[in-house]
Amino acid sequence: MKFRIEVEQEVDGRWIAEVMDMPGVMVYGETQERAIAKAKALALRVLADRVENEEQSGALDSIIFATA
Repeated sequence: MKFRIEVEQEVDGRWIAEVMDMPGVMVYGETQERAIAKAKALALRVLADRVENEEQSGALDSIIFATA
């Protein structure tokens, strides 16, 4: 599975990162790198919850994150 992460800097200096294919997976970070790391961590938590609750269909043999 491949997930696209979009990153943008807010006017107040914070960075926002959003995993585009996963509604609600959006986080803020102090730096661009931190925002991306937090987005990946949240996406993995969401996927784990979906697998545990048998909501995830398809194989999760590999997961790739790409920043836009």
